Amino acid sequence: MVRIKKLMGAVALVLALTVGATGCGSRGGAATESGSAAKPSDSLVGISMPTQTSERWIADGANVEKSLKDLGYKTDLQFANDDIPTQVSQIENMLTKGAKALIIAAIDGTTLTDVLAKAKDQNVKVIAYDRLINGTPNVDYYTTFDNYTVGVQQATSLLTGLGLLDASGKKVDGKGPFNIELFAGSPDDNNANFFWSGAMDTLKPYMDAGTLKVPSGQTKFEQAAILRWQAPVAQKRMEDIITSAYSSGTKLNGVLSPYDGLSIGIISALTSTGGYAKGSLPVVTGQDAEKGSVKSIVAGEQYSTIFKDTRQLGAQAVKMVDAVLKGQEPETNDTKTYNNKVKVVPAFLLKSVIITKDNYKKELIDSGYYTDADVK
Repeated sequence: MVRIKKLMGAVALVLALTVGATGCGSRGGAATESGSAAKPSDSLVGISMPTQTSERWIADGANVEKSLKDLGYKTDLQFANDDIPTQVSQIENMLTKGAKALIIAAIDGTTLTDVLAKAKDQNVKVIAYDRLINGTPNVDYYTTFDNYTVGVQQATSLLTGLGLLDASGKKVDGKGPFNIELFAGSPDDNNANFFWSGAMDTLKPYMDAGTLKVPSGQTKFEQAAILRWQAPVAQKRMEDIITSAYSSGTKLNGVLSPYDGLSIGIISALTSTGGYAKGSLPVVTGQDAEKGSVKSIVAGEQYSTIFKDTRQLGAQAVKMVDAVLKGQEPETNDTKTYNNKVKVVPAFLLKSVIITKDNYKKELIDSGYYTDADVK
C-alpha cells in the first residue's frame, strides 16, 4: 500500500509538471498570437507618408515598403497629400485591414490622438517616422535624425559660406557685418522647433556681436515659420522681405533655409524680385539633399544642404517593426530628448552631413544615393 501511494504521488507530480509545462507553452502561444513569433507573411504593416509633393517622402515610402517586403511582410503604403483628414482616414483603413504595426510620418504631429487610441485597442504598434507624434501615449518608438544637430549644421554652413568659419567649423576673421534672413519650418512639425533651436543657438552669438544683422527684424520662430513647408509661401515671404527691407539697395548676404523645397522658392524670389544673378546669389542653406537642390549646388546657386540618408532611416524603422512584431525590444539610443507632452518616446537618432559643392560627390555619388547623371 505504501508503495502504491508513493507511485500515485509520483504520477501526480509528473502530471502537475506536465500541466505546468503546458501552461507555460500556452502563455508563449498567447505571445505568438499577439505577434511575438508571427510569420512576416501573416503581418500587414501600414506605412503612412505625408505627401508626394516632396521627392524625399516618395523615396522614403518606397524604401520602407521595399525593405519590409524583402523581409516577407505585407504592406499598405499611402500618401496623404498634406491633408490631415486624409491621413487619419488612411490610417483608419489600415487598421480595418488588420495592420499589426504602423509606420507614420505625420503631417501634423498633434492630430492623430483618436486614431492611435484605436490602434492601441487593437494592440497595433506605432513607430513615428522622422516626425514626432505629440499628445498621445500610443506611440511606441521614434526614429529620426538628431534634429537639433541638423539645425546646428544648417547655421554652421551659413557661417562657413559667409567666411566666418572654415570648412572644419573653426572661427576665422571674416569681415562683417553680414545681412541675413531667417526661415523656419512648419509650426505643426515638431522637428521644425529642433532645427530652429540648433540654428539660433549657433547664430545668436554672431547676432549679439553685430556680425550678423537681420534687416527685416523678423527673428522669432513665429515670424519665420512656413506652414506645411510650402515653397510658394517661402517665395512670397522672401519677396515681401526684399520689397520692405532691401528696396534701398541694401545687400542680402545669406539666408537660413531649413529645407531644400523652401530654398528653391527663396532663390526664385532672389533672382526675380531681388534681381540677383544666379552666379552671385546670397549664401542659401537647405536640408534633405533633394535632387533639384543638389543640382543647384553643383551649378553654384544654392550653397549647402543637409544630407539625411533616408536609406538608413527607412532601415531603422523596418528594424523596429520587425523587432516589435517578434516580441523583441527595438534598439534605441535616446530615451530622454523626445517628450511628446504625454511621454518620452524612446528614439533611435541617426547622423546627418553638411553637403556643399566640395563634398557632394563623396557623400552622395560615391555612396550610391544618387548617380552623377541625377544631379547634373
